[in-house]
Order: sequence, then structure tokens, then C-alpha cells
Amino acid sequence: MKKAFFIVILSISFFYSTKLTYATKEESIPSPISFQIEIQDWDAVNNILPKYSMFTVIDVESGKSFNVQRRAGSRHADVQPLTKEDTEIMKEIYDGNWSWRRRAVLILAHDNLIPASMHGMPHGTGSLQNGFHGHFCIHFFGSTTHRSGKSDLSHHIMILKAAGRFDEYTNNLSPSQLLNVFFVTIKNGDKGLAKSIAISNKKNINNELNKIKKIEAIQWTLPKTKETDLYSFTTEIPVEVNLLIKNVDPIRTKLSFTLVRTSPFSPWKVKIDPLFSAIH
Repeated sequence: MKKAFFIVILSISFFYSTKLTYATKEESIPSPISFQIEIQDWDAVNNILPKYSMFTVIDVESGKSFNVQRRAGSRHADVQPLTKEDTEIMKEIYDGNWSWRRRAVLILAHDNLIPASMHGMPHGTGSLQNGFHGHFCIHFFGSTTHRSGKSDLSHHIMILKAAGRFDEYTNNLSPSQLLNVFFVTIKNGDKGLAKSIAISNKKNINNELNKIKKIEAIQWTLPKTKETDLYSFTTEIPVEVNLLIKNVDPIRTKLSFTLVRTSPFSPWKVKIDPLFSAIH
């Protein structure tokens, strides 16, 4: 297992430092290693990871990994950490605090390395003696929530991050769609993804994005907007925003965001200053 895991780490390092061409079902990419990161939809994953199967979860951001068992779930995987040690590692990934925030992960099962998204909040029931009171959810491409039967955008964004396809996805979004994704990255507390679609009038955009840590919860409502003219390079979108900030009264405000691009064929970017100006 150690040898296999070492190969996986080499695979991940290769993947995130190299621009890849993605394989189709009819075409495979030759590789010197046995593991390839490949998006697989939920129908396929449901067979690869049947109920009671055990597999490894690798957190993309930190590189930490832990083992889990799938216990239930018909539209996504309801899983539990396998042991108390696995629970401790998972909690470390969430900086010691359980959270609903989604994180990009890779699932290692057999010769499969599958992009996915997990949250870090124990809920419902659990059966293993692992110090984890309940189960948590892992979503894959095509997964939906059990309650709504719809895809969860927060999970979808993190699946794309795990697969290395976030930029490919956002480069083709309309201004309102991109702004919605920007708020999702804030909700997930993902500074890296937010930075990739953001611009700022401030000299140091990193200082602004560090304020994400202060946000405990965020809700937003975007108006219905018409399609932006093909030759427009800028557009304004008003957003109603509710913010819960540490040690501050809840903030409810209406902010106007400017989105810009450099040509009709360039991706849009979000000017993030209005949001962070509201955080003191």
C-alpha cells in the first residue's frame, strides 16, 4: 500500500504541474504510472465504490489523506472515517473545526483516482467506532443532493478544482454566472480559486482575499440579467448580500460589482473591492 500511495503522490504532482489533455471513453492517454486523474460520473462511481467499500480520500489543498467507508447514499456517497486516527486527520484538514465548507479531494480506489468534493460536518447517523458522530458526504460529477435532487454548485466547483478544470469552466461563463461562482469560492473559503477570477484596485489583492477567513457565512441574491452584448468589455451587477463576520453584527447590504474583460473573446473577471470594503 505504501508503494502504491507513493505512486499516487507522484501522479498528483505530475498532474498539477502539467497541462493535460483529457481522455475520452474511446481514447486513453499513455502514462508511465498506473494512476490517472479522470472525471467519472456518479453512475460509474456508484459501481466502483459500492456500499461498505473502503477507500482513501486525499485532500488536494493540504495533501493529507485518510481512509473511509461508504455506508449509504443513492445520489452521492455517505461515508464515515474508518478509525479514530482517520477522524483526527480529517479534522486537521478543516483546521480543527467541523465545517460545511466544500473541499476538493481525490478518491483513491483500486487503480482509480477520481476528482470529488467533500464537506466536513458530521450529521445523521454513524455506525463505526471512530469518534465521528454521524457521516459526511462526498459528491462526484453528476451527484445530486438527496433532498432536492439537484446538483450542488459548491460541490461542483470543488470537483472541477480537483480535476484541474476550474479555469476551463470559468473562462466560458457569463458575467452573472461568474459572479455567482465567485461567491461560491468565498462561501467555500477558497482563496486560490477566488483569486483566479478576481481583480482589485488595491495594490495587494492577497491582503483583500485574506479577509475570507473572517467570513463565517455568506448568502447572496443575484438579479435576473439579460445577456451581455458581445462587444461589451464591462458590466455592472447589483447583489444583495448577507454576511456573518466573526465578532461583528450580521451585515445585510446591497453591493454593486463590476465585471470586466479585455476583448470579446477573453474571460470575465470580478472586481472584488465592494465585498471586502464591507468587511471591517
